[in-house]
Amino acid sequence: MATLPHEMTIEILLRLSVKDLLRFKCVSKPWCSSIDDPDFIKLHLSHSVKTNTNHSLILRHCEYHFFSVNYDSLKTTQRLNHPLGEQKTPIKILGTCNGLLALIDDNGRIFLWNPSTRKSQVLPTTEIEFSSPSIFFPRSTYYGFGYDSISDDYKLVRMVQVHGKNNSYLHSEAKVYSLRSNSWRRIKDFCFYLSFYREFGFLADNALYWMVLKTPQSGNKSLVGFDLGTEEFRFVELPDSCLNKRFCMNMKAMGGYLCLIATYTEFNDDVVDIWIMKESWMKLISWKKSESILGFPIVIPLAFSKSGDKVLFSIALHKFVWYDLGSKRVENVGIRGLPSSFDVDLYVESLVPLMVML
Repeated sequence: MATLPHEMTIEILLRLSVKDLLRFKCVSKPWCSSIDDPDFIKLHLSHSVKTNTNHSLILRHCEYHFFSVNYDSLKTTQRLNHPLGEQKTPIKILGTCNGLLALIDDNGRIFLWNPSTRKSQVLPTTEIEFSSPSIFFPRSTYYGFGYDSISDDYKLVRMVQVHGKNNSYLHSEAKVYSLRSNSWRRIKDFCFYLSFYREFGFLADNALYWMVLKTPQSGNKSLVGFDLGTEEFRFVELPDSCLNKRFCMNMKAMGGYLCLIATYTEFNDDVVDIWIMKESWMKLISWKKSESILGFPIVIPLAFSKSGDKVLFSIALHKFVWYDLGSKRVENVGIRGLPSSFDVDLYVESLVPLMVML
């Protein structure tokens, strides 16, 4: 029986789902070798990202139940078995990148997890290197997870800061975990202030982003980015119209771009503006509570449709809608088996391995 040329076989395999590829590894040793090849894994991931295929929503319910929803169909949920199994320990998602999720449990243990291959890895622990004061001062810990294409490495960033009233005590440190070396190392300290107990950064354009304060007394948040290649922090300008308003701001990454969700009051009406950073800030959506058929609960943009003319939103942490950017119409998305409430992220299914990279 004639066999397909290797190049044609690879082209076919690139278009398959991770679930199918894992099953087809049993077809033959050459297929298994091709699917496990690092170059093929990168090609498959790149194809999925470029064609906007093999994406899923991941839902976290009651802090330790995880579900996935195929993004192409948005029809039904599927229960996921996370690394802690049946233990009812609260788990938070620190970030997602290329099919890998960084998780942290209530004991501070950090895991990397690929839900598609069902592989996971516990990260080594790292101590805080500055000494704590004898009395209690609030501690802030910020995390971010992403991929550095320059060094071909997955990195987890941790920033820790302890400060007292009127800056009577202030210490901070930043560390980076490298999957390639499976180790932590300290990097240059940062020159801004962490404003919350715990925050998770968002990945866009090879950088991680957080909202911070330039000074402890500052009433307005600032946007700071961390370049995963140079491992340097820099402040990023906010949209001009956000500078002169008192607003509540949230962030999200969508389609590889950073999004800002700014909520404020104007002429006795609540307003939500959604900005996206491409070459510069562009206002994607703006609506008022009095006019919006979305209502005004927690509104989170998740992803563009394949045609790019719609945006999928999570509404009030319990349902999904499509928002048509042209007609401004809203279409409810009926997904079977949705939990009563959830946090949600979008991830791309991939074969990216978790063993220490060589």
